[in-house]
Amino acid sequence: MNEVEETLTKIEQNYRLFQQQQFSFIRALEHTRKESHDTMRPVSSIVQVQCYKDHHCYNSTDRRILTMFISICNDLRNLCHKMETVHPGDSVTNGLLEKCKVLLNDSNDLTAIRATYPHAVVNYLSLEEARHRYGGVVSLLPIVIDSMWEWVTYSKRHMLYVVSRGHDMSKRETLTSQKPPVKHFAAQTSISNKKNVQLQEKDFKKFLAANQCPKQKAPWKPPGKHP
Repeated sequence: MNEVEETLTKIEQNYRLFQQQQFSFIRALEHTRKESHDTMRPVSSIVQVQCYKDHHCYNSTDRRILTMFISICNDLRNLCHKMETVHPGDSVTNGLLEKCKVLLNDSNDLTAIRATYPHAVVNYLSLEEARHRYGGVVSLLPIVIDSMWEWVTYSKRHMLYVVSRGHDMSKRETLTSQKPPVKHFAAQTSISNKKNVQLQEKDFKKFLAANQCPKQKAPWKPPGKHP
């Protein structure tokens, strides 16, 4: 989990640098769209940006910023696969990862997505650019990064709950094991009671033997008839 968090932090730092150069990114897309004679349709997928960079980019500055965008997308895609191995997943984490994987798919249509507050990437665009050309492609990275941080936060909270619950159960088992067995205690009590009864019977017999009065013998009479 720590490795995932560290990797995501580094990716976010790279994205902050990229975000500061959003104007250069838009200008690079403008240049390459013109070179490709593809100015009518919006920039709607990662593979479209890749195609512009590979086949229609003749400016080193434009190539650098487009490469930076593609590189961040690849890093996020690789992190998605790593996240699947770190946490077994439930409906929440699986849903967040699936959302990220769909958005980062090379051919996924990005035209309908828009990053909202606190992100201002769409606000930096002109009205036409935001509505039609670049609103989706500039919204991709902040939406994915936010979803991944949500995954990290939820997973850490869930793991802490499981660990805490396991600790409580272990503590209860320890306390239970320290209690003397009930059956063993009852058996000891029964044996002790029997011994007490036997001792009491012996004492009572001794008491009777010591205090019993001797029988009186009849007076002696000479043989013969007696009235």
